[in-house]
Amino acid sequence: MSATTIRSATARDAASLLEIYTPFVTATAVSFELSPPAVSEFADRIERAVAGWAWLLAERGGRTLGYAYAGPHRARAAYRWSLETSVYIAPGVKGQGVGSALYQALMPRLAERGYCNAYAAITLPNEASIALHQRTGFEPIGTFRRVGRKFGQWHDVSWWHLTLREAPPEGD
Repeated sequence: MSATTIRSATARDAASLLEIYTPFVTATAVSFELSPPAVSEFADRIERAVAGWAWLLAERGGRTLGYAYAGPHRARAAYRWSLETSVYIAPGVKGQGVGSALYQALMPRLAERGYCNAYAAITLPNEASIALHQRTGFEPIGTFRRVGRKFGQWHDVSWWHLTLREAPPEGD
């Protein structure tokens, strides 16, 4: 078996990453999007994330296994050192450590860019995602009850926090 490689995603990866993401949109409440984005929109998302935060993918033998990325937590300036992270793993790959490997590569990159806090939102129930976030050092900080409505029902979202660094770069 070939080794798993983690690298920065590019817009050229959009189709393979969207292939992983689409079932989360169409068949689960994990994503609160109601329909999958077009490949061009997904490529734009990747480019924005790579430019401002990070977007990594894991691959093995030419097959994309999953991805993790970060984006802004909130739009207001005081939130600029906090961000939100997400990870998606291809079916049949779950439980092989790919999510942990992605997060272990992502978090130091974010800290190097000066980000101090990573937040993750987990639609409940999702024991696999909870276990991943616990393994990678996130701590639960609360639950938004009935915050998202999809497939005709309300969904709770559990929020998690990880400190990346204590303070932003000098000069802030």
